[in-house]
Amino acid sequence: MANLTFPSRPRFDSFEDERLYRKQRLAAGFRLFAKMGFDEGVAGHITARDPERKDCFWVNPFGMDFSMVRVSDLILVNDEGEVVEGTWPVNAAAFAIHSQVHKARPDVVAAAHAHSIHGKAFSTLGTLLDPITQDACAFYGDHSLFDDYCGVVLEAEEGRRIASTLGSSKAVILRNHGLLTVGQSVDEAVFWFITMDRSAQTQLLAQASGTPILIDHEMAKLTSTQVGTNVAGWFSFQPLYERIVREQPDLLE
Repeated sequence: MANLTFPSRPRFDSFEDERLYRKQRLAAGFRLFAKMGFDEGVAGHITARDPERKDCFWVNPFGMDFSMVRVSDLILVNDEGEVVEGTWPVNAAAFAIHSQVHKARPDVVAAAHAHSIHGKAFSTLGTLLDPITQDACAFYGDHSLFDDYCGVVLEAEEGRRIASTLGSSKAVILRNHGLLTVGQSVDEAVFWFITMDRSAQTQLLAQASGTPILIDHEMAKLTSTQVGTNVAGWFSFQPLYERIVREQPDLLE
């Protein structure tokens, strides 16, 4: 029987190699968000911390459709909100939120936020996800609720409040707004957003049909250690990445 090698997160010999990896995953994330209908006009953003200039992050150009984003289109923004690489402007809301999340969480490489339909719908309930499915258990005891709404997030102070509410968890539900997820890799942050949105959809459907049966605390906690780890999030993204690159190879340009 052949020896099987389980994929693992890559290691890099240079900042250049790691930067390219992050940017390729970032561009793929936008294409996947577009494919899944998470785009809403100019709203939404995914960021990736630069591996060398850790006070800077890569983000989508403001006003460019998710379905068009390529590696070469990504812009680099510093901690003052200035575009230091690229020719497009930065979304002010993206900077207000992501700059504070990256500042508060040195462990976070990437953060994802979009105005997905089911994420928005669920956010209006002002509640956390219940452990009603195996997938939802990835967020059990590991997400929070920002129980406030003050319009479009344009001020750093609002971003700091969101980052504070996120705390050390992998996700936060922004009431009357949508979802925000983070990860130690772009892969992880993007996958958490995708599966969190689907978990929100599942709970909405279940509650519309009846009273969902909750997974008990001990089993939900155990399951979270099986499906909610950093490695699990990274690994779950890999088939999605391979699929979108095969379908839309121009994203790597």
